[in-house]
Amino acid sequence: MSRVGKLPIELPKSVTATLAGQVLKVEGPKGKLSRSIRPEIKAVIDGTNLTFEVLTATGQSNAFHGLERSLAANMVKGVSDGFVKELSLIGTGYRAEQVGGNDLNLALGYSHTIDYKVAEGVKATVVKEGREVFIRLESADRQLLGQVAAQIRALRPPEPYKGKGVRYKEEVVKLKAGKAGKK
Repeated sequence: MSRVGKLPIELPKSVTATLAGQVLKVEGPKGKLSRSIRPEIKAVIDGTNLTFEVLTATGQSNAFHGLERSLAANMVKGVSDGFVKELSLIGTGYRAEQVGGNDLNLALGYSHTIDYKVAEGVKATVVKEGREVFIRLESADRQLLGQVAAQIRALRPPEPYKGKGVRYKEEVVKLKAGKAGKK
């Protein structure tokens, strides 16, 4: 059995979880999420706890036991508190503007601006602190949030010589040395 899978998930008072067959639905103040659970795993809701049990004990089903529990815990945390990722724009002339609600217009050092349509379920805001510009992404769905952040970062990943580009706020880019002959 998985050590992670055995741990119960405590449901906050503001969160309701329901099971319809193998489909787990979680609702809270930040939104609604649902996902289907693998057939080897059984979810049980008893009061304010959500637990997972393995139906067939194989190595693969034990691995999925912990995975299903972690994904469900992320759903519960997402609908109650939400998840946040911040992207930092580093470089001269790199800027972001919010256009039409949730869409972004990004100037990332190319000869053109990039219009990025943020996925449904993710809220994007542009934060300017002094000379620094951040893109703050919020969502109840952790996977979707990570996917959107990775797509924005991929538009101009940080380059290794000056560090210019889009990076996660907590990311550290190790810079390479310039030309070998220069001292």
